[in-house]
Amino acid sequence: MYSWVAILVTLGLAVLIAKPAGLYLAKAFDYEKNGLDRWFGPVERVIFHASGIRQGNQTWKMYALSAVLSNLAMMLIVYLIFRLQGFLPLNPSGVSNMEPTLAFNTVVAFMTNTDLQHYSGESGLSYFSQMIGIVFMMFTSTATGVAAAMAFIRGLAGKPIGNFFVDLVRAITRVLLPMSFVSALIFAALGVPQTLASSAIAHTLQGTEQQIARGPIASFLSIKQFGNNGGGFVGVNSAHPFENPGGFSNMLQILLMMLIGTSLPFAYGKMVGNAKQGRVLFVSMLMMFIVMLGVLLSAESAGNPAFHALGIGHDQVSMEGKEVRFGMAQSALFATVTTATETGAVNTMHDTLTPIGGMVPLANMMLNTVFGGAGVGIMNVLMYAMIAVFLSGLMVGRTPEFLGKKLEGKEMKLIAVNLLVTPFLILAPTALALLAYPDTISNPGFHGLTQAIYEFTSSANNNGSGFEGLGDNTPFWNIATGVVMFLGRYFSIVVLLAVAGSLAAKKPVPVTSGTFRTDTALFGGVFLIIVILVGALTYFPAIVLGPVAEHLTLRP
Repeated sequence: MYSWVAILVTLGLAVLIAKPAGLYLAKAFDYEKNGLDRWFGPVERVIFHASGIRQGNQTWKMYALSAVLSNLAMMLIVYLIFRLQGFLPLNPSGVSNMEPTLAFNTVVAFMTNTDLQHYSGESGLSYFSQMIGIVFMMFTSTATGVAAAMAFIRGLAGKPIGNFFVDLVRAITRVLLPMSFVSALIFAALGVPQTLASSAIAHTLQGTEQQIARGPIASFLSIKQFGNNGGGFVGVNSAHPFENPGGFSNMLQILLMMLIGTSLPFAYGKMVGNAKQGRVLFVSMLMMFIVMLGVLLSAESAGNPAFHALGIGHDQVSMEGKEVRFGMAQSALFATVTTATETGAVNTMHDTLTPIGGMVPLANMMLNTVFGGAGVGIMNVLMYAMIAVFLSGLMVGRTPEFLGKKLEGKEMKLIAVNLLVTPFLILAPTALALLAYPDTISNPGFHGLTQAIYEFTSSANNNGSGFEGLGDNTPFWNIATGVVMFLGRYFSIVVLLAVAGSLAAKKPVPVTSGTFRTDTALFGGVFLIIVILVGALTYFPAIVLGPVAEHLTLRP
């Protein structure tokens, strides 16, 4: 009973803080003078002056180019840090230089806000690499996604796109740093380590020596969750007691993961001058989230049917791969949240979920609209909203309009291309992996297919969680997922900024009685249907051949 109450309390808090957080985000990125300038303006002006940033508006092309090139420059710097970490300071455990393909994969993973880890955190990176490399990219990758979302929303609203570097700085100074600082202090108070000392040495009762990893985990953990990053300081991520000591820290991590994703619909409504439309999108996403959570809870509560046939007890089945201090319900909630928000942190091993239970995180990532990641999630949601408006317009024989702008061939072609690229990035390399590298997949059956497709889905949609039975630290997996992460992140951002730039250049058309309103329950229903038809059916064959087929073979 306690676990179910905890779920209701956690989700209730997430819903309550979503609107005020969204209004704050809209104000933080408003180029008109407001009260926040008094607090953050002096620091930002120093940064702008020191870095030579000019604060004028950019075209969508310059905005996208600035985002991609600056991120590439950051990748190069951090790649060198990983390759040379054995010679750099703050390495008390003597971690060696990272192998080239693994360094490539890691730097792309964290700069794209994916945070896929083909290494074990406590043994793969030095403290210097964790703090100067990983944490640096956690801030800047999240800031890039939020900045792109704000530029996209401005374009839809018919306003200038803005300036990428201004938005990047504002995302860090006004949003990420303040919340990360406060939450890091709370995590430290809850018992999460924050130290530069080397691993602790413990002597067991059997007389053996055990190394216990520690480090500056509290500061790492705060931006990991709030920025929808998800990479763990230690290999088992938030299943480790140092990264997640108990129930309160678990709830705080869930709230941090949900905060940006749930607040952006309200920020969108404020920025475009249609708060009701923002609420409709929020409610639609919340409904999808509740359905996904319900399916996962039901699947994990029922347990594995094959084990039941062998007489194995219910409690033993539902707790497979889960931490006792969280239980089944909190593990299921965490798994739903971390994939719905494209965070990727885990407090239970997704590879040990039941087939239908494991299907839920996979489906969350494939849809990428159940709130979605920091910034990029709302961009995908609005893309589906435009598809819903376009198809509705075709059905009634009227040129579709979105926020007072006509949706025409140019915008829909860009959206169609964007829709096709992500499934290609997932399905094509999955087929190659199954054909050419089956020895890296630990399960040769239907579960093996799910392992492979989960890895590429997680990579293409900026999540980073994985089915860890996969032998992924090989040149093939490092390079393949690295390329998929890069293209999955930046192609979508550039294409959707192009859509926003195209709409921003159009003259608004007056609202008439024939205009399809996008701030009604009817539109919310159409939006949900479009997400299911266009998004879910794209991956239906893969879902059937993976989790569904596995589930059917396990039935007694």
